Amino acid sequence: MGYGGNPGTNMLANVLACRMKKENESPLPLDFGNIGADGSLTTKAFPVPIPKGSYSVLRHLTLGAAGTMFTETGDADGHRHTVAVPESMRSIGPGDRVLVAWVNNEAVVIDIIKKS
Repeated sequence: MGYGGNPGTNMLANVLACRMKKENESPLPLDFGNIGADGSLTTKAFPVPIPKGSYSVLRHLTLGAAGTMFTETGDADGHRHTVAVPESMRSIGPGDRVLVAWVNNEAVVIDIIKKS
């Protein structure tokens, strides 16, 4: 017997379909946040500190502190250079103002906000 044979199941399916459509139509919410001294994230939309490890960070914000070794280059003659993480590519840290995307119920730090 299909959904048409049970009015309660059919009504539930319609409610769920409407809610899913509404969720898919809403734009990706962006938010501003701050990284606390303990690594927690506090955003404008959710002002309760989210503990470090309970939110996500884009990979490029996990390269390390400015000045630490990023990679090493070399040529066929054996001449090598160490490439350090530049300030503009450093990991997030306490006091940083950040751009956050909310994906479902998860905060994802996209980048560090700098003054113009």
